[in-house]
Amino acid sequence: MASAQRVQTLREPVPIDRRAADNLRFIRDTMERAGSFTAVPGWGGVAIGVTAIAAGSLCWSRTPAQQLAFWICEAVLALGIAFIAVRLKSKRLALPLQSRPARRALLSFIPPLITGAVLTAVLYRLQVFSVLPGCWLMLYGASVVTGGSFSVRIVPVMGLCFMLTGAACLGAPAYWGDAFLMLGFGGLHLVFGAAIARRHGG
Repeated sequence: MASAQRVQTLREPVPIDRRAADNLRFIRDTMERAGSFTAVPGWGGVAIGVTAIAAGSLCWSRTPAQQLAFWICEAVLALGIAFIAVRLKSKRLALPLQSRPARRALLSFIPPLITGAVLTAVLYRLQVFSVLPGCWLMLYGASVVTGGSFSVRIVPVMGLCFMLTGAACLGAPAYWGDAFLMLGFGGLHLVFGAAIARRHGG
């Protein structure tokens, strides 16, 4: 009788929600141990790429000051898109933004962006607009490389591509600036965003 009860107990199915919760907990713990921040938003990057191409198309035949205003508005919009996309992806994957990898990635990502903001203000005061596109691309690329060092491998690769694009922009004629910004913030975000979304869960 006792043996039959043991067999029956062993054959009782494990509820699927409990099994799913255990699997999610294991995945989350594994990622924490690996020190990798995987909530980098692929589809958010695609959206940023689309808005960057739209911003660049609006800059044709504009004065340098007007172009600067358009790209600053695009930067603010892109930050908003990235913030929302990261929160949605981290929530869907049950990856807390307060985790150690997330904090490391954020702290590594911010300093080059602050440098870019200060440099933009200084160059605007000096009325030196020609080097801004190349500086933006290189400093954003540096942010992605440093922040991406705590993420999946494709992220720092994307950052290096931004830095190379920025270097090429600095060596090109000044009137190519908007084209390079569209190529970088538009094209690279589209390509790498789609790759991240396909390979790393959205």
